[in-house]
Amino acid sequence: MSALVTAGLLVAPTARAVATAPIDPRPSTAKLAVQLHKLAVQSHGKVRVTSIGRSNENRPVWGARVGHGKLKIQYVTQQHGDEPLGTPAALEFLRRVGVGNSAWQRKLLSQVTVDIVVRANPDGHERNWRYNYDPTAKPEYGEAGKGYDINRYHDPAVASADNPATEAGLIQRRFAAFQPDIMVDYHMQGRYKDASGKEITASTMWPTHAGVKPADVNFAKQIAVVVQRSINSAGGNVSQYPGGDYQGIARNGYGLLGSGSVLVELSDIPGREQRQISDALASMLAIAHSAANGSVHTIDPAAATAIPPRGPALPGTVEEDEAA
Repeated sequence: MSALVTAGLLVAPTARAVATAPIDPRPSTAKLAVQLHKLAVQSHGKVRVTSIGRSNENRPVWGARVGHGKLKIQYVTQQHGDEPLGTPAALEFLRRVGVGNSAWQRKLLSQVTVDIVVRANPDGHERNWRYNYDPTAKPEYGEAGKGYDINRYHDPAVASADNPATEAGLIQRRFAAFQPDIMVDYHMQGRYKDASGKEITASTMWPTHAGVKPADVNFAKQIAVVVQRSINSAGGNVSQYPGGDYQGIARNGYGLLGSGSVLVELSDIPGREQRQISDALASMLAIAHSAANGSVHTIDPAAATAIPPRGPALPGTVEEDEAA
């Protein structure tokens, strides 16, 4: 009985991830700032909010940090402006862990420090497009006259000050100052099915660049399994993401720098946005708790390779370019 009670205490905070009221899936730039600063007040300073820099159109890129534990976790949301749902999930994460003073909150925040780049691409959000905004851009990755694909500009060989994608440089600088043990990047993808024909609700992947140390790949695989289990347990269906090996992709670039670096792709499913936000929140909470209590290290990394591959696009939907 004591073992069951202990297990219940461990999963209870994660089980609260289901929202009780609708969450704005696309908060405006102004509303995002208001919500972040309101959380700072409501948390009595436990949630620390700061601008980590400005976009090309002089909008703030917000950073929020909660906790004071030794183990460091970083989440990044909305590098692609038209992939918004990780951002409201991040707001809810800050609310769940930072507002209140329960025993589980105090314990978690004593064990981990979580840093979040909340909406990395505010200019792209304003235009509802993938890129940042840079009409002078002639990018290798992006679109000339529009902007850079931020998630192709995390090459560790390029200094943040020399990064042509302004917002990617801000993330690089934040990462370098924080030095997270875990780095998780939240995106969105199109609609796909698995081998049985069931729709995939999210996908995940670890670093695939050959230069990432095996130990760091294995740690990322363990985190990916946490993502899969937390989302599937809430009724989702997680697949592997067929990502590329390029070192400028955040998943690979920050893996090369020694973090357990993982991608999460939420599927763009009409009518399921609230559940997608809740699933992303569940994964954020599960990663933090499993890192804090050490259970992530008990997972066999081989379990990640058993996550089913992403299947074909659903009939009538557009198969999108690789997002991460």
